[in-house]
Amino acid sequence: MGIQLTNTMTRRKEPFVTLEPGKVKMYVCGPTVYNYIHIGNARPAIVFDTLRRYLKYRGYEVTFVQNITDVDDKLIRVANQEGTTVKEVADRYTDAYNEDLRALNVLPPDIQPRVMQTIPEIISFVEGLIEKGYAYESEGDVYFRTGRFQEYGKLSHQPLDDLQAGARVEINEKKEHPLDFALWKSAKEGEVTWSSPWGEGRPGWHIECSAMALKFLGEQIDIHAGGTDLVFPHHENEIAQSECFTGKVFARYWLHNGMLNIDNEKMSKSLGNFLLARDLSKKFGGQLIRFFMLQGHYRNPINFSEELLEQAANGLERIKTAYTNLSHRLDTARDEEPNGQAEEQQRIINELRERFITEMDDDLNTANAITVIFDVVKEANLYLRHQNVGAGEVRAYMELLVELTEVLGLEIAEEQELVDSEIDALIAERTEARKAKNFARSDEIRDLLAAKGIVLEDTPQGVRWRRK
Repeated sequence: MGIQLTNTMTRRKEPFVTLEPGKVKMYVCGPTVYNYIHIGNARPAIVFDTLRRYLKYRGYEVTFVQNITDVDDKLIRVANQEGTTVKEVADRYTDAYNEDLRALNVLPPDIQPRVMQTIPEIISFVEGLIEKGYAYESEGDVYFRTGRFQEYGKLSHQPLDDLQAGARVEINEKKEHPLDFALWKSAKEGEVTWSSPWGEGRPGWHIECSAMALKFLGEQIDIHAGGTDLVFPHHENEIAQSECFTGKVFARYWLHNGMLNIDNEKMSKSLGNFLLARDLSKKFGGQLIRFFMLQGHYRNPINFSEELLEQAANGLERIKTAYTNLSHRLDTARDEEPNGQAEEQQRIINELRERFITEMDDDLNTANAITVIFDVVKEANLYLRHQNVGAGEVRAYMELLVELTEVLGLEIAEEQELVDSEIDALIAERTEARKAKNFARSDEIRDLLAAKGIVLEDTPQGVRWRRK
């Protein structure tokens, strides 16, 4: 059937068909960098990193953009409290965000644009909406006319009357209509500002993502993603301003992950259950946090507790132990399968891979995909019960475990430091390869040793080596 994804726009599972065959343009909303991210912020980062990895595994060329919001009321407040600049605060917490994601083995985005670097494009976007009659200036502010977009509310599936009732809670006399939202905000004392056709000011929140998506991915994208808390108003407003500006459907698929609770309660500072991602990564390891997150379906809410984390740790250890056991048996395995099971083991391995793909194709069902990985562990352990095993079969199970866990962003093959005898053996092999003029193998060994931190020095007395 191919990949199927649940589209928030239609509330249905749909076949994944890209705008351009074989290529995916993917935009995921990033953080507002005024503090360290909490564990709830880590969930969309892990989920959509896994989707990106899986799309690449299935042969797609993926361009992944995730923005950084470095201009915001919260950033301005922190900068004023610290007596520093908004940029200094933003730089500090952007670095911290990227560091926290590396600990979770989240791949860096192909492009990570920031608001401060996109001001000309944002101003141009706002000017275009004004020219088309979708936006208006009011005392230095610029607002989007939601009433001009007949499909407003189509993503959140909320009746317009309900939206209007919520908007009236906070009435703004500058607006023509309570639902109109700010594209540009006039300057206030103590705020960072830029010059614009409407005077000094700064962008509104929603316009930044539309401008960045347009700049780096074009008028239409394949996937726009984020947490369910962004459906309204952020993503709803992005759709309105983007589709009014271009006259085209903004994104083909809208994907949203469920929220994360702590011990069955909503996370908040007032309850004292506000957990930073970096603290948990340092305490438990980023791999375990990631594995825990992927044990539930991304669209469902997930509950976090140390007890549940310990259960996940047992599961992750089972996978790692299976790989280690296979690695140890490889040393004594036979060149040819000794039990007459070569074809049967290959059939099992191929079937397990296809089952994994089937589960991941089904709306990125990582929970069921992990169940398949446990079945790989089970089959590998059954095979290792034989007194003698084949090297090809053992290696195939090892490679399958690495292949499938890498799709999930997990690293089960721990790097082992080479011992001196192994280094000497490789150097001897390299010397023989050079004598045989097999320079390709000689270079391969040199590069392998370099990757392990071993520096070679060719001297008249022979090869010397040292660790970096």
